[in-house]
Amino acid sequence: MKAKDKASKSKKIDTKMMLKNMVFFLAFLISILAIMILYAHYFGRNNVYASETLSKIERTKISKAQKIDIEKIIAQNRKEGQKEEYSVQETTLEYITKYKSNANLPKGQIQVLQEGREGKQEITIKKTYQGEELIAEEQVSSKVTKASVNKIVEIGTANYSSHYKVKVGDILYVTSDRLSVMVEPNEQTQKIATLARGEQLKLLEIQNDWYKISCLSTIGYVKSECTTYIDNNPKPQTSGKVAKSKAELMSTLSFDMALNQPSGLTLEQFKNILSDNKDTNKIFQNNAEYFYYIEQQYHINGVFVAAVGIHESSWGTSQIAREKGNLFGYGAYDSNPYHGAYRFSGYSECIDLIARVFVKYYINPKGTSIYGGEKAVGTYYNGPTLSGINTKYATDKNWANGVYTHMKYLYNKL
Repeated sequence: MKAKDKASKSKKIDTKMMLKNMVFFLAFLISILAIMILYAHYFGRNNVYASETLSKIERTKISKAQKIDIEKIIAQNRKEGQKEEYSVQETTLEYITKYKSNANLPKGQIQVLQEGREGKQEITIKKTYQGEELIAEEQVSSKVTKASVNKIVEIGTANYSSHYKVKVGDILYVTSDRLSVMVEPNEQTQKIATLARGEQLKLLEIQNDWYKISCLSTIGYVKSECTTYIDNNPKPQTSGKVAKSKAELMSTLSFDMALNQPSGLTLEQFKNILSDNKDTNKIFQNNAEYFYYIEQQYHINGVFVAAVGIHESSWGTSQIAREKGNLFGYGAYDSNPYHGAYRFSGYSECIDLIARVFVKYYINPKGTSIYGGEKAVGTYYNGPTLSGINTKYATDKNWANGVYTHMKYLYNKL
């Protein structure tokens, strides 16, 4: 072999060896690089998670609101022993009485043109108990399910008075728009006929607020307040019933007096005691007659009712009295008194309504015969006295004392 060929062959072998070494070296580098990438990827990912976790913890904001400690609340409630209970009840929706003047009727005479008819309402009651004892009861809402019908009453304003007492055998006339004739002197018994205004009746018998009458072929009982006797020869008189002296009236006044008895004041005496400088809006002065009329119709002490109105409305100056014609806060409840209080179109309406409410629910036991042939419900009856009424009527334990202070003030003005 020639020397030139040997040299060329040796050179080729060296080149192959170099290339082989380079490939091996590159493979080694690639392996190392791959290992580094895998390492970085695996451990770097864990580091990212840790970083994110720490980052999230750092970004979490602590609320400034007070934390609710359920266990503490439960323990506190157990300690206080207080709980609330809600219930929905269907109750009577009392009617409103509208008064009209009639110059052809003797002064102060009352006759019914339209009987009032009660409606129905659903009320939501919240009761609060301390242990097993009921410590508060509040009406929180109401919904009318059946509308009531107004009672319409005419008041005589003629310049003469009539003291005539009807007797068996008299001819009477129906004054209301419709008058039910009942089998017995009780509104819950069977109705046998309906009479229209102006129909003529013959009086057969008198039983408290009921008359037994005959009309054509019908014999039964009707409410006396829905009839009238027409005196064809009225005698002008300047005075009404004989007024009792101050000493006589004051002798009945006491904190424990029975309030289901009329005070006995005349119309003029009511006007006198309710004319007062404290009555800056003249509300009681201008409506004094209605405290007299409620005595005649509902057998309740009108001075007591006036004293309640004075106490609740601060002599008619409260917002509810001025803007809603409501002297008694009727319908108001502690959580939102103005919103809950009933609105009346005149003060006579609220005076008449509160008198009926007291008579029906507070000052007479269940079953007592009251106005219009009705029976007392007696739901809140605890005796016919101020303290008895206070038990369920007012949450203020000193309410009775406050009302009695006003009663003494009025009686002393006689």
